[in-house]
Amino acid sequence: MDDKQSAVAGATDIQARRSGLSAEKRRLLERRMKGELKNTSAEAQGIPRRDESGPHPLSFAQQRLWFLDQLMPGNPFYNVPSAHYVEGPFSVGVLQRCVNEIARRHASLRTTFSIVDSQPVQVVHASAEVPLPVMDLRGVPRDLQEKRVREIVSAEAAGSFDLSASVFRVKLVRLEPELHVLLVTLHHIVTDGWSNGLFMRELAQLHVAFSSGLPSPLPELRIQYSDFSHWQRERLRNGLEKAQLEYWNGQLRGAPALLQLPVDRPRPSTQSFRAAAKEISIGADVTRGLRALSERSGATLFMTLLAAFSVLLYRYSGQQDMVIGTPTANRNHRDIEPLIGFFVNTLALRLDLTGEPTVMELLARVRSVTLQAYDNQDVPFERLIEQLGLERDMSRNPLIQATFALQNVHNAAVDLPNLTLRPYLSEIETVRFDMEVHLFEKDAGLGGYFVYSTDLFDGDTIERLMRHYATLLDAMVAQPQTRISKLPLLGADERQRIVVEWNRTAADYPRDRCAHELFEAQAARTPDAVAVESAGVTLTYAQLNRRANQLACALRADGVGPENLVGVCMERSVELVVALLGVWKAGAAYVPLDPAYPPERLRFMLEDSRARVVLTQSRLRDRLAGSAVPAWCLDDDAHALKGEGADNAPAGTGPGNLAYVIYTSGSTGQPKGVAIEHRGLVNYLSWCTTAYDVADGYGAPVHSSIGFDATITSLLSPLMV
Repeated sequence: MDDKQSAVAGATDIQARRSGLSAEKRRLLERRMKGELKNTSAEAQGIPRRDESGPHPLSFAQQRLWFLDQLMPGNPFYNVPSAHYVEGPFSVGVLQRCVNEIARRHASLRTTFSIVDSQPVQVVHASAEVPLPVMDLRGVPRDLQEKRVREIVSAEAAGSFDLSASVFRVKLVRLEPELHVLLVTLHHIVTDGWSNGLFMRELAQLHVAFSSGLPSPLPELRIQYSDFSHWQRERLRNGLEKAQLEYWNGQLRGAPALLQLPVDRPRPSTQSFRAAAKEISIGADVTRGLRALSERSGATLFMTLLAAFSVLLYRYSGQQDMVIGTPTANRNHRDIEPLIGFFVNTLALRLDLTGEPTVMELLARVRSVTLQAYDNQDVPFERLIEQLGLERDMSRNPLIQATFALQNVHNAAVDLPNLTLRPYLSEIETVRFDMEVHLFEKDAGLGGYFVYSTDLFDGDTIERLMRHYATLLDAMVAQPQTRISKLPLLGADERQRIVVEWNRTAADYPRDRCAHELFEAQAARTPDAVAVESAGVTLTYAQLNRRANQLACALRADGVGPENLVGVCMERSVELVVALLGVWKAGAAYVPLDPAYPPERLRFMLEDSRARVVLTQSRLRDRLAGSAVPAWCLDDDAHALKGEGADNAPAGTGPGNLAYVIYTSGSTGQPKGVAIEHRGLVNYLSWCTTAYDVADGYGAPVHSSIGFDATITSLLSPLMV
């Protein structure tokens, strides 16, 4: 770097740090000083001052929030609350004076909203005395104080505003004589993140002066927010909007309207904005690696972190074309830098992950898109949505459902003479998008939050997503030439658990046995134990085994053997159990036929399976009319089976032979038979008797149809123990 470049970089850094700019903004400022970015003449001129009395038009950003407030009056989800511990001796009267002085300085805090000639307008009031109610909790036990403060903070954040009456409130909670919590709540229509920082800095400076009997040290503001709203509209009308909209129309034409992330529950028809947040921390070593990678690729840290986030969303959604939002302070004129107001804009960054890019290739794409977006950041997002003609949907935000931001500083304590202002970290309860990622630079590494809609996501899902994001960051640093589809998502522990431990499913079971042989073994162990009961009929294991053997003997005599199919059309009964075991002992497989099925379906299943015979009950014979398959009614023919052999006989089958063929529901229009072998059935029965803790002496009710595959569990597993 030559001397001139060094001087530019040094001046850039000093100016940016004094302004509280992020590393991203510092880099952009450096490019502007080098002449790479446009510097319009409007930026070099002062913003005109107008008569404050008004009324004044809304800025484009205000216009959208006003419209949303009309749709859902009093909606608290665009409140911007903050809370700070105030530690040390101070006067409530001095604090009141500070708050009133800030309201005097910033007309936005004295503004309400009305309708004139059918148009919403800003009404700036000449003065505003801001009430400062004090809640005294000194009498509350210490162990209950924190709970009470949380409730108060939450209630303040959820309290609605009537925009026609007020946009700003404060409250003080006294915990001890020298410990308070200051609550400041503004509607987003008059503030943003930059403004919140300004408010607290001015409060601190004023408190120091007023506590010492000194006048305000703050210079008078040259313009007010209403002047900006006039200037913004005139500036855009003078050709800037047309030029920038041309860019955005080309950039976003055909962009996907929705980011198809897998969610834990269906998207509700109307957003509730309810949220929770998970904290993320990125270590110093990884952060140093990310900075080095950014330098090598000519990108900023923001761009690299954004690229990783886009890879994460791509790997979760499968989308290679996506739009991610990022907030920009939009303080693009020196006159508006010291103003409290709603200036922040949202940039729609359309990222292209097609073509299997490497990490370095993706960084180049992200860099190009980001810099072009900053070159065209003057068009408010609200105007962009109007121009694109996107369909409004109350279930989601238009165009953008996920946002990403990086700040260079985070809320920190402010030390004053004899007083400390320290942020009170309350729970995040609202979110304006499906997911918002807020990262900030800290002394060692990065920190931040993944804020998410609780309508869509569970906390466990977000924690897993954050782990995968951290893994991607590690991988991008270590493997910058790797294609993004090949970057690992799983950390070592998660990979071990999912890939190794969850697939460690090998289990011992009697691989050389058939299902009926398991029953025969149990019958030999407990011949006198009750095996089945139905409608007052009880069979022991010995009795059930004998009757099944007799049926098997008759079937074999009729030519039924291995790989033959036998239909079983019976209601739940003792005969049903006899039939299934008898078919197996004959070496055949059964086809379950639900008697409730239409006769046409029963006939189809018998014909399609080529069943040799169908076992049924006399009261069901008519259900099988028209079928050519011979029917045996076991309740009528039971006496004919008594002469058959009652002892176990080899069935001639092994684990690879069919146990049963069950027909699907026919969702494709035609039922299809699924063939189940003995080895699969034995494997399952061995597992379920353990998993369901099927114990000796305990049975199970069989309350579902034989045509339902899950009936296997309740019907057969108790018989095996």
